[in-house]
Amino acid sequence: MRSTQQFSITLPNEMADAVKAKVAGGEYATESEVIREGLRALIAKDRAIEHWLRTEVTAAYDELKADPSKALTIDQVRAALVAARRRRATTHE
Repeated sequence: MRSTQQFSITLPNEMADAVKAKVAGGEYATESEVIREGLRALIAKDRAIEHWLRTEVTAAYDELKADPSKALTIDQVRAALVAARRRRATTHE
C-alpha cells in the first residue's frame, strides 16, 4: 500500500508564484515539498493552539469558575486593552 496520495490543487496566482519561487530559489526541490512544509507548519500551529486551550485557557476558566469575583467587567477589559495599546505605541516610536 502506498504511503502517499496524489492531489490536484488550485492556488491563487500569488500563492502559486510563491511556491514556484521557493523551488526556483533552491529552498525546496519540488512544489510538493513546499506544500508539505506549509502543511507541517499548519499542523504545528493547530497543535500549539490546542495545547494553549487545554492548559492556559482551561486553567483560567477553572479559576474563574471557582472564584467568579476575579472576573473583569467589559469596561475593565477595554481599559486594559487601551492601556496595552498605548504602551506598545510609545515603545515603538
